[in-house]
This record gives sequence, C-alpha cells and structure tokens, in this order.
Amino acid sequence: QVQVVETGGGLVQAGDSLRLSCAASGRTSSNYFMGWFRQAPGKEREFVAGINWSGGATFYGDFVKGRFTISRDNAKNTVFLQMNSLKPEDTAIYYCATGPRYPTTNPLSYDYWGQGTQVTVSS
Repeated sequence: QVQVVETGGGLVQAGDSLRLSCAASGRTSSNYFMGWFRQAPGKEREFVAGINWSGGATFYGDFVKGRFTISRDNAKNTVFLQMNSLKPEDTAIYYCATGPRYPTTNPLSYDYWGQGTQVTVSS
C-alpha cells in the first residue's frame, strides 16, 4: 500500500513564502509521476505542479507563473513545493498525489493521495 503524507501548510500573509513537503512510501519511487493539486472551497481540484520522479522534468499550472518550484529528493522519497509571492487566491487545501507513469494534469489519473495540507494566505 502506498502512503502519501503532506506537511508544511499554514497561515501566511500575501507576499510570503511556504515550502510544502510530500513523503511517499510503500513502493519503488522510480518511474512514477508526482503531482501537487489544490482545491479551494466551491472549486474543482486543479493541478499545481508535477515532476517526473526519475528524470526531473517539471510541469506547472498556468496560474503559477514562475512563483512556485517543484523539486524532489529521491534518497528521501520526498517531493517539495516551494511557493513564493503567495496571494490570497492561493488559499486552498494542497494535495500531493502519485500513480501515473507519465506526466498528466488530470487528477483522475492519480491513484494515491495524501490527506492534504491547508494553506491560507491573508491579504
């Protein structure tokens, strides 16, 4: 069974930074794509960023516009999401997920999800 655990959320002010972590366990990490999604109240879950575990190729949602950076530490089976210049509209629950062997922004393609971590950005 694969387990995914996110940490690092919190309450910050607009313009601040946060670093989210995602630890995956229970499977060999190579060849699986890791993704970050977010969901705000009343909105659909949207793709934030993703990384190919072995190759380091990265992908971002259009709204990121250079503010976020996804990275990984293969030795620790951990993926990070560095979020800078946070805006109130970034307020959401942030989820980490894994499952597909190819880059995809479709949440239905991901089999394993963490419980989510709340990010709140005040104006």
